[in-house]
Amino acid sequence: MTFDSEWATLRAESTQRVDMRLNGVLSGPGSPDEPSSADLAVNQDSLATIGHEAYALRTRLTADSDCARVSTFDASTKLTNGNFDCGSGLLKVHDQWNTHRHTLLDACAQISNHLNYTKSAHQKDDVQIGADLISVSKLNEYMK
Repeated sequence: MTFDSEWATLRAESTQRVDMRLNGVLSGPGSPDEPSSADLAVNQDSLATIGHEAYALRTRLTADSDCARVSTFDASTKLTNGNFDCGSGLLKVHDQWNTHRHTLLDACAQISNHLNYTKSAHQKDDVQIGADLISVSKLNEYMK
């Protein structure tokens, strides 16, 4: 059998097998026998706490993770100028550290900013929903 014919056969079989197969199912809450009571619940306090912690972590990391950058760079330059092979290796470590440091700082900022945005967006949505409901309740008063 050639690759093309085997591939065509497998593709045809895969379109016929659309069911899900599991090795087992947990019994108890959430199982098919039991109705699920799971629901997504997020409150503003938890979002604000997580966002604040991400901001605080970013602030601390900005200061604390940069303490050895200058001395590491200076040491790598002096070692390289002194014809030591480890100077270029130390410079690579310095560059990798900076790359990872900036990645982590950006991630903390994204978490903080996203949660702040989510909080304000939900507040705006709540205000809009409240305004919509007020206009509907006014219509109900006129209909009586």
